[in-house]
Amino acid sequence: MIQRIQTVYLLIVAGLLITAMCLPMGYFIDTMGEHPFKALGMGVNDAFQSTWGLFGILMFSTLVAAATIFLFKNRMLQIRMTIFNSLLLVGYYIAFIAFYFALKNDANMFRIGWALCLPLVSIILNILAVRAIGRDEVMVKAADRLR
Repeated sequence: MIQRIQTVYLLIVAGLLITAMCLPMGYFIDTMGEHPFKALGMGVNDAFQSTWGLFGILMFSTLVAAATIFLFKNRMLQIRMTIFNSLLLVGYYIAFIAFYFALKNDANMFRIGWALCLPLVSIILNILAVRAIGRDEVMVKAADRLR
């Protein structure tokens, strides 16, 4: 069952989240120039503002997505882990908003980077994976009924 479509979805989720960890989520623009806002933090004028919580959520979510692939023998646990992963990514956006307001002031503007949408795409792929796992579960229960 590891060759199913949900495996592809979950592998893409893991790849997207690794990409989101590495790329800047946006840029704070002030009189000194552009400062990239990454998952690990933001450097402004020789000071580093740490946002390691965002990195931790993305790393944990990546590990959950990768581990969920190998739970193909326990499909209900696989569904629960995928839903948990989606909730983690919703928590990522909540944490991002909190860090945004903590780092934003009147002197700077924020320009969103395209890497900020990657966790949203991952949430959509998690939903597709849950649907595919559910179809497999229905198919297996139907086959058990026929035996």
